[in-house]
Amino acid sequence: MDLLNTLVDKGLRRELPTREEALAVLATSDDDLLDVVAAAGKVRRHWFGRRVKLNYLVNLKSGLCPEDCSYCSQRLGSKADILKYTWLKPDEASQAAAAGLAGGAKRVCLVASGRGPTDRDVDRVSETIKTIKEQNEDVEVCACLGLLSDGQAERLREAGADAYNHNLNTSEGTYGDITTTHTYADRVDTVQKAHAAGLSACSGLIAGMGETDEDLVDVVFSLRELDPDSVPVNFLIPFEGTPLAKEWNLTPQRCLRILAMVRFVCPDVEVRIAGGREVHLRTMQPLALHLANSIFLGDYLTSEGQAGKADLEMIADAGFEVEGAGEVTLPEHRAAGGGCGSHAETGCGTHADAGCGTHAEAGCGSHEGGGVCGTAGTPGAANEPRPDLVAVRRRGAGTDLAPNA
Repeated sequence: MDLLNTLVDKGLRRELPTREEALAVLATSDDDLLDVVAAAGKVRRHWFGRRVKLNYLVNLKSGLCPEDCSYCSQRLGSKADILKYTWLKPDEASQAAAAGLAGGAKRVCLVASGRGPTDRDVDRVSETIKTIKEQNEDVEVCACLGLLSDGQAERLREAGADAYNHNLNTSEGTYGDITTTHTYADRVDTVQKAHAAGLSACSGLIAGMGETDEDLVDVVFSLRELDPDSVPVNFLIPFEGTPLAKEWNLTPQRCLRILAMVRFVCPDVEVRIAGGREVHLRTMQPLALHLANSIFLGDYLTSEGQAGKADLEMIADAGFEVEGAGEVTLPEHRAAGGGCGSHAETGCGTHADAGCGTHAEAGCGSHEGGGVCGTAGTPGAANEPRPDLVAVRRRGAGTDLAPNA
């Protein structure tokens, strides 16, 4: 396909596709799906080889959030039967992180529910970051605490945080349909604060909330303009007890096309498959590794993920390798601070016509993961809901049981 050849050429040059080209990727047929994956895979391998970065989530404070994000099991008014607990102590968080690191993770994502941290919360998380770094050599720490006030990103950086996650989640035009207690502009502002403080910005999206192809392209172009180093792609888990409980809109093929589009628009960025991959990609997960170069290991914030051992076997069986702690994830031009599109000639993201991100609800993000999910459906039937694949997290952080890592 001429389209795919053009997109590969642009991806190898870090050149922004047109909106029409990005939309065309989402509109490709199932007959062309393997061609799409192969083309995007060339771009992924050019910038990241066959390495897969493992990340591990630690839910520092679960549930009881005052925000009304429709997708989230921790939202105001949620009826999801999730774990609810207040702040983990630094040693408890470090112990939880150690399980993920032992499984091969090189980044720990510290997430807390809520609108945003108080200054006391920042002090608390700073102590947790210091404890984790003292006890685990070479670990990367990403914080995800919601909307930041002035000076808080700098304090987290001083405490040793390497990155900050805040997802855009969906397009600016439809954001008000998903959340009313804060704005899209609030999220953009937090990503910019993280950037300005010298933190690596992590910002992504949630697919499957009833959005159009145009919405998906809008948010991914916006992400490229924000220029985060990592873009988590979450696939909605329709939590029972939330407004989006009936939104089962994704197929494995749709998920792969979305990941391919993200890779073409943000070719040299760490694209991370985040919440919902087990529910929506299912047996197609290994194909997604040809598009994304990063995943979460084990469980999510409020839902259980695939067993960590199964993740490692999947990576090996698909012919990929786990990225080592001593390896640099990003290509040299980004790792050195150049960023995707920091120069006018790259065509990659600091200009108004570019577009790569703020922050959403998965990964080391806003609220990710799961809750009690689903609508009734026949397991295994095409395009049917699969609530049988969703389980509320009952182990790990906030419990006395060992985590799944």
